[in-house]
Amino acid sequence: MKELDFFEKLGYNQKVSGIYPSKSMVEKFLNQLTNLLFPVRRDVKISSNEIEKEWNQLRQLLREILSLLKSFNSESTDELVKDYFGLIPEIYDQLNEDAKAIFEFDPAAHSVEEIILAYPGFQAIMVYRLANPLYKFGIPIFPRMLSELAHTNTGIDINPGATIGKSFFIDHGTGIVIGETTVIGDNVKIYQGVTLGALSVRKEEAKIKRHPTIEDNVIVYSGTTILGGNTVIGHDSIVGGNVWLTKSIEPYSVVSNHSEIRVRNGKERYQTPINFII
Repeated sequence: MKELDFFEKLGYNQKVSGIYPSKSMVEKFLNQLTNLLFPVRRDVKISSNEIEKEWNQLRQLLREILSLLKSFNSESTDELVKDYFGLIPEIYDQLNEDAKAIFEFDPAAHSVEEIILAYPGFQAIMVYRLANPLYKFGIPIFPRMLSELAHTNTGIDINPGATIGKSFFIDHGTGIVIGETTVIGDNVKIYQGVTLGALSVRKEEAKIKRHPTIEDNVIVYSGTTILGGNTVIGHDSIVGGNVWLTKSIEPYSVVSNHSEIRVRNGKERYQTPINFII
């Protein structure tokens, strides 16, 4: 393709493509909002007047972001901004419950401030709770951009469409995947490497429940995969590490994976040699 033809093609793309919020714009909104909610995240204290000023600046920034996406929603931008910021006090309370749950359950946590500043699980939960109402409002792209910022920073991938109850605890967290139609109850604990996913990936199933339901007071240990929209993990169950589940289990179940581990002295000889393939 000649350079001139390529430039014309790029020019056509500019005409037909929409205008979307930039990554830096979305990141600015997220950082300002989380710093306002949790002042321990910032290095200077601000007065009540400054808090109100920042609150109004955030409302204006959200208005600008939504204005870029206005063709996708029926509500006015001002109504969406009002509705979203009306939910922030409730989200703030939920996040404090999440931080408290982590502090009470994790013996390595020395303070709630440490959790807010340094725990990747809390960071991912925080961004999810801030993105989820935007998803419910039908705002496209923006909530997913928020969740991908958390994914990049923590290694934890929570789709903003998931439904997650109160006092949610992610420990360590690296490699966790929580799909769009997942439903998680209250007081659930999930460890690193857990996947709550779909049994199949087909575009025609986009509007149906594809991901599992985890009821209240469940613990899911590391490396476990739970798949399917009809799969329900009954309340007060414990799912051990490295388990693969595609069927429901009753409440109060304990599920474990009994893989065999054999240890021998390296100087001894087995009748069948061990082949190492890397």
